[in-house]
Amino acid sequence: MKKYLILLILVLVFMAGCNAEESGGQGSDDETTGETPTVGIAMPTQSSERWVDDGNNMVEMFEDLGYETNLQYAEDVVENQLSQIENMITQGVDILVIASIDGEALTDVLDQAQNLDIPVIAYDRLIMNHEHVSYYVTFDNFQVGVLQGEYIEEKLGLAEGEGPFNIELFGGSPDDNNAYFFWDGAMSILQPYIDDEQLIVRSGQTEFSQGATLRWSGSEAQERMDNLLSAHYSDEDIDVVYSPFDGISIGVVSSLKAVGYGTEDRPLPLITGQDAERPSIRSIVDGEQTQTIFKDTRLLAEQAVEMTKAIIADTEPNVNDTETYDNNVRVVPSYLIEPVSIDIDNYEEVLIDSGYYDEDEI
Repeated sequence: MKKYLILLILVLVFMAGCNAEESGGQGSDDETTGETPTVGIAMPTQSSERWVDDGNNMVEMFEDLGYETNLQYAEDVVENQLSQIENMITQGVDILVIASIDGEALTDVLDQAQNLDIPVIAYDRLIMNHEHVSYYVTFDNFQVGVLQGEYIEEKLGLAEGEGPFNIELFGGSPDDNNAYFFWDGAMSILQPYIDDEQLIVRSGQTEFSQGATLRWSGSEAQERMDNLLSAHYSDEDIDVVYSPFDGISIGVVSSLKAVGYGTEDRPLPLITGQDAERPSIRSIVDGEQTQTIFKDTRLLAEQAVEMTKAIIADTEPNVNDTETYDNNVRVVPSYLIEPVSIDIDNYEEVLIDSGYYDEDEI
């Protein structure tokens, strides 16, 4: 009888051990597969509609995948963005997607992310001076400037020897690494014509530092344009304004209209831009701003999401540039998307027919 009791006890202990092991294994699988990744998305500002579109597009795509998101806008205040990213890290996000306000101001929060092994994707703006920038997704920023310069070249007939034309040059924000790519791309086309005096910069302000526009501010651009017009164009008309961004372009248009441009007798100069924002497309339709560069934020958001999926799955994201974007510590593997030049002739095909905007928005 005692033998049977001992045997029964051993059988029960064995079965209990098996059940415990099975239960423990199942719990581990649920914990592994049941976790919902959380993505921290830091955007610079809601004052520019393209950043609103970027944020909304990513949130929608991530949520379709079942991911959770934490989207924050810092309204172009660096301290706000630093605090927002710190909070995301504290709350335990699995990955950060950051469109920086100041690409050189994130050292401390990147240290925190690195210490916790939280990957960082730089979104559209390269994050500088830190090794912990995992990947970069952006548009071909040098090509943006090239397209703007080529538009000026073509419309003025510069390659055919037309000129001289009066031009003034605006640059982007000096704390945004992209601004230098835009400027260099444009100058790769325009500088030879400036050197040959087919394009005349009457202000003499031909360096990026002289034309830079902090935080891409339209009001700052308007003020600078006011000063340029009063100082250098009291007896001369201006024929073209190189602007790298729609917000700057709108400020320039306002300044020019205030002193009488935009009439039949005194038409507005050729004015470039970037981002195909609704106000600028309306301005193009109204015959004010001349051109802009379209950067399809749907494609950019989609690529950021694909990168995130790969990183979460511990696989290598798709990149197409491993040489260009040096952040002073390392060359950051990047995915570049091609920009598109837009003016009155093709805005409907590119923006309306593609569903990017509804016709009644324009």
